[in-house]
Amino acid sequence: MINLSNVSKFYKPNVWALNKVSLNINPGEFVSIVGQSGTGKSTLAKILFAEEAPTEGKVEIGGWDITNIGLSEIPYLRRQIGFVFQDFRLLKRKNIYENISFAMETCGIDSEQINKVVPQILKIVGLQNKVDRYPHQLSGGEQQRTAIARALVHQPKLLIADEPTGNLDSINSREIIDLLLRINKLNTTIILVTHNRDVVNNLNKRVVTLDDGKIISDQKNGRYIL
Repeated sequence: MINLSNVSKFYKPNVWALNKVSLNINPGEFVSIVGQSGTGKSTLAKILFAEEAPTEGKVEIGGWDITNIGLSEIPYLRRQIGFVFQDFRLLKRKNIYENISFAMETCGIDSEQINKVVPQILKIVGLQNKVDRYPHQLSGGEQQRTAIARALVHQPKLLIADEPTGNLDSINSREIIDLLLRINKLNTTIILVTHNRDVVNNLNKRVVTLDDGKIISDQKNGRYIL
């Protein structure tokens, strides 16, 4: 699914956010990318989502070399990758249903298909009874579930969640992680970027640890070691 070969990212004047990172992730895996703030976790996620380009190295997703992906190709890549942000990034003036359907409308998908897919996605995330509510009427956990639903509309093979529990309490965090595990069971590859020690240790999944832009540990059934 993912192959990174000697990937580095340099920011002026003198910061190497990533330094010769090589990583392979197989289809269907659930992988936590962990490390303290400033270790390169979010930079790695942004490179996979083509929000940033690597300074050096090669990036492949599903056999597609995206190292120097063109602007016109990025929308096609992002239909195959779902991305969940810490700050939700919901449209405040649209209700839940509209937030999710808008992600399909912008890709030119017809209303018949939207009306078929959105209710299915809402059921997966457990929000089928709150379709008319607006973001300010939702709890933090519900907003994040809406964001996950939006990321699922194109049935992505890969879902990247960058600190999805960062703004949530422990109960809502557990619900979001349980949802990601259910999505993983649908054969979606999950990359969880987090510094939440408890979340990682309870998962008992593969853990890749970054420190100073380098991979210092890659454990099959790992724990948070920093």
